[in-house]
Amino acid sequence: GVTTQELDAISMELHREAGATPAPLGYGSPPFPKSICTSLNEVICHGIPDNRPLEEGDILNIDVTAIVDGFYGDNSAMVTIGKISEEKRHVVDVSYECLMRSIKILKPGVLLSEIGKEIEDYATAEGCSVVNQFVAHGVGLNFHEAPQIPHHYNSLDIPLAKGMTFTIEPMINAGVRTAVIDLSDHWTARTADGKPSAQWEHTLAITDDGYEILTLPE
Repeated sequence: GVTTQELDAISMELHREAGATPAPLGYGSPPFPKSICTSLNEVICHGIPDNRPLEEGDILNIDVTAIVDGFYGDNSAMVTIGKISEEKRHVVDVSYECLMRSIKILKPGVLLSEIGKEIEDYATAEGCSVVNQFVAHGVGLNFHEAPQIPHHYNSLDIPLAKGMTFTIEPMINAGVRTAVIDLSDHWTARTADGKPSAQWEHTLAITDDGYEILTLPE
């Protein structure tokens, strides 16, 4: 019964209380109209909060990027509404495992291409596909910085180095990997076959001998 528009209003209030600015609001062209992205069921990413009530069986990704003291932090998580289908449960679980498996290999010297290999190896073994039209990215003083980090097989033999900060945010589909952009708002990306999609995201920093997850709850 709750709407994603209501979640956006709560997000605005929480940002105010924390002295933070919601990075998505007004970002891009056309300007993104809300403070968070809410991607429901077959929506892969960049869903816009609206007045549709959440229903039993929905899966929802909430993507929050906050600016605090000039620095950006970007993360997202899946929420399941009541009892969900086995297909939806599977894609939610696979997407989380893809994120965590790719994080666990991070350290100086690891190649960017190894991140995508870790994700696509696991996703395809589980009968899912990896969206290749959107990528992870550096983040820090800007919303999107270099390097771009594909979640799929690629040949970017760029080594990680201490001090790098970036996201990993694999978008995993139950069916085909192709995304279709909604031309009515130029933001909402849906699966081409209408099957469910799921995504989890963290912002990471590379340390002397490994990594730190910067977006864990306190």
